[in-house]
Amino acid sequence: MSLRERLRVIIFEADTPLGRAFDVLLLWAIVASVGVVMVESVSAVAARHGPALRVLEWTFTLLFTLEYGLRLWVAPRPFRYARSFFGLVDLLSVLPTYLSIFFPGSQSLLTIRALRLLRIFRVLKLQRYLGEADVLARALAASRRKVLVFLGNIVVLVMILGTAMYLIEGADSGFTSIPRGVYWAIVTLTTVGYGDITPRSVPGQMLAACVMVLGYAIIAVPTGIVTAEIVEASRPRPATTRTCMHCMSEGHALDARYCRDCGEPLLPSGEGATPSGARDGRPGAPDG
Repeated sequence: MSLRERLRVIIFEADTPLGRAFDVLLLWAIVASVGVVMVESVSAVAARHGPALRVLEWTFTLLFTLEYGLRLWVAPRPFRYARSFFGLVDLLSVLPTYLSIFFPGSQSLLTIRALRLLRIFRVLKLQRYLGEADVLARALAASRRKVLVFLGNIVVLVMILGTAMYLIEGADSGFTSIPRGVYWAIVTLTTVGYGDITPRSVPGQMLAACVMVLGYAIIAVPTGIVTAEIVEASRPRPATTRTCMHCMSEGHALDARYCRDCGEPLLPSGEGATPSGARDGRPGAPDG
């Protein structure tokens, strides 16, 4: 196995001792770097330890930049990795420090590095949580069209309710425009209820009462949609960290030869890996 192939297994997979150690160290570095950014935002601490914190911040940034470069180098399709979720997060986790050279203060955006902590589920082999996260992700993806249709109907509904309240109450009650009425409808329908705008007339209060009751009924709709998809998506999935370098999909069986999502051939897994999940039993998946 070449050096590049060994580094690929270490960096992208956590089923080998070296891969696990690498990811655990990376997680601790992420936690420490986020802590440095948060502490630096405290004026009293920054005034006393500002230079030291800046040195630590640049040290972490250079280490993460090196890691990002290694990921691009060992990935067979570097642009595919760069466009993936974690690829974008890895890039955004180092950009703010470099941007702070031209835009002071932008280094505070480094807290986006906390998103990289999502790798803890694959690193620590929290199989139950890994499986549940996979089910939730698939359910959200499957229900996105239904939820978008639902949100479209909500947008139309709040426009109608906001316009009706604008016509009923008018500027004397604070409803100075239709957008202002739409804002009230959104706040009321979502049961937030800031109370900065309230209807004063009897017809307006009756409409507000209907909107409040309707808000509780509407909350159940997206919940039911996602719940149905979660039930549908609750199927056993392998909990390894083998990664397809074509679509960046994780969780393939150690002896699988093809990606279950895109069908591309999988690169060999590292030596010494131990299986932590069963073979993917999804209908139509390539036999690995």
